[in-house]
Amino acid sequence: SYVYAFVNAIAVLIIACPCALGLATPMSVMVGVGKGAQNGVLIKNAQALELMNQIDTLIIDKTGTITEGKPSVEKIVSVGGYSESDIAGFVAALNTHSEHPLATATIKYAKMREIEIEQASNFDSVTGKGVVGELQQKKLALGNKALLDEKGINSSGKIDREIEQFQQQGKTVSYLSVAGKVEGFVVISDPVKKTSKEALTKLIEDGVEVIMLTGDNERTAKAVADEMGIAFKAGMLPQDKMLEVEKLQQQGRKVAAAGDGINDAPALAKADIGIAMGTGTDVAIESAEITLVKGDLKAVLKARKLSDKVMANIKQNLFFALIYNSIGVPIAAGVLYPFFGILLSPMIAALAMSFSSVSVIANALRLRAARLS
Repeated sequence: SYVYAFVNAIAVLIIACPCALGLATPMSVMVGVGKGAQNGVLIKNAQALELMNQIDTLIIDKTGTITEGKPSVEKIVSVGGYSESDIAGFVAALNTHSEHPLATATIKYAKMREIEIEQASNFDSVTGKGVVGELQQKKLALGNKALLDEKGINSSGKIDREIEQFQQQGKTVSYLSVAGKVEGFVVISDPVKKTSKEALTKLIEDGVEVIMLTGDNERTAKAVADEMGIAFKAGMLPQDKMLEVEKLQQQGRKVAAAGDGINDAPALAKADIGIAMGTGTDVAIESAEITLVKGDLKAVLKARKLSDKVMANIKQNLFFALIYNSIGVPIAAGVLYPFFGILLSPMIAALAMSFSSVSVIANALRLRAARLS
């Protein structure tokens, strides 16, 4: 009896060992993260994988997220005594201190036309509005209407109406004032990514509400939002975007925020899941849990599908980790011995325990063959 008891005790200890239970979740997450990387989706932590398929609201930026993020100067207009080349020179001089994609476009424009670029002094960036500085002892301001209002600069109705026509086409327009007077404006176009419309349509069909929050003006934002078929809010500063995310979360929403710039970083950090465009700034990428390497919104769909598959795989692994133990422990303890004389050999118990780990690993590796597109 002592021998039987000792053998059964060893069998119970072996079969009850929860090795596979410790592998169930980490294996699925590890393979899932690798699968995501192969598909251009870099995942910073396991929590992002867990929450991604629960997201019901997506907040997105316009420039560099829906659009290419490669703006180009379409037109420079002089409305005062300066020539178009002078206006281009002033704009480029202010933007030499800025890393914004719109700034890069204006500098490129000036260089292509061999316009001498000076450096403005006393440069300051006004978040969500534009930039100011001094050149040739003249105060310069380049930005949107809100910047002009802040500086107490007036623009004529004729100029505003001309600018509105460009904005209704989805163009971004920045006013340039010299010594407190509007002297011209620059029209910048940034084409919508070919895949944005398809990706956003599928997300909406999947039950996700998509809202575009942009610092751009109402007319430009509306032109892009109408094309995409989504809701929008314009003139949003970084703190406004963050407060909007917080407001949605207080309503019980699971919110993901996607963006590529410094202005988007607070919203990305506040959201349940921050999604950064890999083509964007380091600050945005650092603030996000998921990075889309190519900056393609279709990768958001891949991330959601990957999340579904990983969570399903984890549940399957937990089943494999527990089923052998659940069946084996009572048998090893001798529950069948009084009726059928059956005992579980320690060798069979060791085999079953090993097989549970093999089952978990093999099942997790199936994720490598999963189709995300």
